[in-house]
Amino acid sequence: MKRSIKRVALLIGCLTFLLTGCLSNSKVGVQGDEDKITVYASFYTMYDFAKKIGGDRINLTNVMPEGTEPHHWEPSPRDMLQIEKADVFVYNGAGMEPWVEKVLGSINNKSLVVVETSRNIELLQGSHSHDEDHEEENPEDEHHSHDDLEYDPHVWLSPKNAKKQMEAIKDAFIKADPANSEYYEMNFNDNAEKLDILDREYREELSKCTKKDIVVGHQAFGYLCEEYGLKQNAIEGLNADSEPTPARMAEIVKFIKEKDVKVIFSEKLLSQKVPKAIASETGAKVEFLNPLGGLAKEDIDAGKEYFSIMRENLEALKKALE
Repeated sequence: MKRSIKRVALLIGCLTFLLTGCLSNSKVGVQGDEDKITVYASFYTMYDFAKKIGGDRINLTNVMPEGTEPHHWEPSPRDMLQIEKADVFVYNGAGMEPWVEKVLGSINNKSLVVVETSRNIELLQGSHSHDEDHEEENPEDEHHSHDDLEYDPHVWLSPKNAKKQMEAIKDAFIKADPANSEYYEMNFNDNAEKLDILDREYREELSKCTKKDIVVGHQAFGYLCEEYGLKQNAIEGLNADSEPTPARMAEIVKFIKEKDVKVIFSEKLLSQKVPKAIASETGAKVEFLNPLGGLAKEDIDAGKEYFSIMRENLEALKKALE
């Protein structure tokens, strides 16, 4: 009888120990998640910048699915509900995410820290000339009548602008989570130094190129070109999904032949139909520049991010401008 009682007591003791241990471990895991601020980013580049600054102190979600071109994407009602639960919402602004105003207007979370990362950046005017030509031909075509934005939103393609955007994100994280301010400052300083190095690489390498004209699929590289003395000649405007008019196609073909342009830059997330047609007409090759609006799943899985992609872009530019 005594042995049975001892066995029962021992069994209860073991179960209590195991259960207490499991609950303790579970609580630590949950508490760890609770300690982190919840951050939602509007598209890949904002996600990548937030990840670089927030590190392991944030729970980070990219609202936009992998491999999506961001210009005409809109969030679902579920996405909007998730954003409302966040501590911080990071977006680019300058017209890049036309859906943001509607989403923020519907949110009741008064403590949500919202950071528009392009707010303190001097924006480049968008070009409307191609649009106006198209409107004369097709005045009722609404898609093309709104082809170009007022400003170029692709500010992050200048490392100097990217630094300002990361600083805005850092300030937002500190506001939402002051206890980890030193951590966010440290990460920002580290990435700011990397951006300075990247800027120097672009400046030094592209200054050696005698050619300065590049032909691109859409008008996404204005900040990069302005920073490093290049000139972009876009087949189409700021809208990545539109197609050029026959008149614009003829202009680009003439320009490529006159300037002896060897490369037409396209983007992996867009249709290659128009660039290939122009390449066939001119003898130029189609290569890729990545505007970093979205990143394909295979690139993300391969560990690519802002700095590696920007260096790939630099090598592509150097080769095209030889």
